[in-house]
Amino acid sequence: MIPPTCPLLPPEKRIPFFRSARFDILLFIVVLLLSGLVFHLLMDSGEAQYPWDWETVPQYIISHADGHWQAGLLLQGLGITLQIAAVSLVGAFFVGLVTALLRRSDAPAARFLATLYLEVSRNTPLLIQIFFIYFVLGPVLGINRFWAAVLSLSCFDGAYAAEIFRSGIESVGRGQFEAAKSLGLSPWITWQKVIIPLALRNILPPLASQSISLVKDSALVGAIAIFDLTQQGKMIIADTYLTFEIWLVVGAIYIAVTAVLSLTVSVIESRVRLP
Repeated sequence: MIPPTCPLLPPEKRIPFFRSARFDILLFIVVLLLSGLVFHLLMDSGEAQYPWDWETVPQYIISHADGHWQAGLLLQGLGITLQIAAVSLVGAFFVGLVTALLRRSDAPAARFLATLYLEVSRNTPLLIQIFFIYFVLGPVLGINRFWAAVLSLSCFDGAYAAEIFRSGIESVGRGQFEAAKSLGLSPWITWQKVIIPLALRNILPPLASQSISLVKDSALVGAIAIFDLTQQGKMIIADTYLTFEIWLVVGAIYIAVTAVLSLTVSVIESRVRLP
């Protein structure tokens, strides 16, 4: 007896709004605004009254002088943060991919080196790695502050990216490799046309989360006197004592950057998703 066949359901063309990254971002912003409102009311009541001074803040974002607009200290720090994060992101993905391939290698020495790197990088704080690369390796190899920060972030987040790449590659069935080999495809074409496209839809969401973590991790580079967004905020607070105003603005800028990154990855993910 032939079992009755079930009609295939049509593939989803759109992600429901309440399951999308846009809803998560919107909900986070609403919660942040409500928390800020409650905090503002508490600070303005009773003995905990705080002298808010929002009129001074805009000049640290953007200012108008000599007939033209110029970026304030916070935007200048944001530019440095984005530079470090962008270069470190490329480095982390490269390190992660190479490490993932080494872990899948048939050579025991390659697997040992990859495992040793992963254990050391994931089990030591990022701040310690920044200090080690800048103060120990920097004078020997001639690495300046910028590249010390990039190398630290690339190695630290590359260790987590390696596990993401490895799990994505292993999610592709062995039969895909055998099918490509039976068709006479070279290893390079197999990886380029078969394995990577299939693995991409599985590794893209965790890679997006790791990219956002890298942007937030970049706040630690101020420890080696890099005037990124967080460090510029500290300098402004030291001069003006606008503690809550500046930190709220700095936090809002980080939220805006990570929100744009999340939306971008969400669009890319919807394009590469298979039906």
